Amino acid sequence: MAVQLIPSAADRRLLDESRGPRTMMWIMAIMLFLTVLAGALGLATRSAVVLLDRQLAGRLTVQIIEPVTAKRDAEAEATLTAVRRLPDVARARMVDRAELAALLRPWLGADGADPDLPMPALIDVDMRRASDMAVARVAGAVAAVAPAARIDRQESWMSPVANFMTMVTGLAGAMVALMAAATAAVVILAARAGLETHRDTIEVLHMLGSTDSQVSRLFQRRIALDTLFGGVLGTVLAGSTVVLMGAQLGALGSDLLSGLTLASEDWILLALMPLAFALLATLAARVAVTGALGRIL
Repeated sequence: MAVQLIPSAADRRLLDESRGPRTMMWIMAIMLFLTVLAGALGLATRSAVVLLDRQLAGRLTVQIIEPVTAKRDAEAEATLTAVRRLPDVARARMVDRAELAALLRPWLGADGADPDLPMPALIDVDMRRASDMAVARVAGAVAAVAPAARIDRQESWMSPVANFMTMVTGLAGAMVALMAAATAAVVILAARAGLETHRDTIEVLHMLGSTDSQVSRLFQRRIALDTLFGGVLGTVLAGSTVVLMGAQLGALGSDLLSGLTLASEDWILLALMPLAFALLATLAARVAVTGALGRIL
């Protein structure tokens, strides 16, 4: 399906009723603006989910909840020593009380640093292997020295966040698909409207020997150029918006939100969207025009 992208002067006079910017181009600019934003959201949340899984996979938190301070400290030291001996454990460290106080400050204020405040001892554990058997071995070693200790897998309590972000990724993908379908529908409506507008001219072309395929290529070329130019404009505006939003998210200082980033291959995919939509619009125009010409002429 060969489509000449640079129209001749005769073709422009034949089908272009306006020399200024056409409405179709601005519609496509809006469509691509929204599509690229949705695509950027989906790609960024996918990257954040991958980063979250990588960071939390195999991370455990051991809580020593013994109320007696001296006994709690002794159990914490014994637990730390026992856990570090396990071959499945890559790293284990005691969480400093000052760190716990900082975590509690938003809820308790300055009382979070009160030395008389009963506070469990926490041990962060990084596993070499995140299998259930490896976690069970850690749990057995902890139970041997601190029977009342609790072990939490960080990925378990963050799984609702990961599930939500996965859902957002799916919704963004669905939005891109819907925008592509809407683009095809707009192209079909525009092509049929163009046929009705230039019906008399097309009849003359047929009498002069032009085929349906030749007439169809005139509409394909025009729609492809409008989609491509409008798509590039919309993509540039959407890309600028994404960069601005990324800078604002980075300024928040949130570890979770900082994972909403786009890799180089993600930017390449977004940059190819105008071309993909131009090809889609060309195909939709060909199908619409060829089918309509067979019915009305």
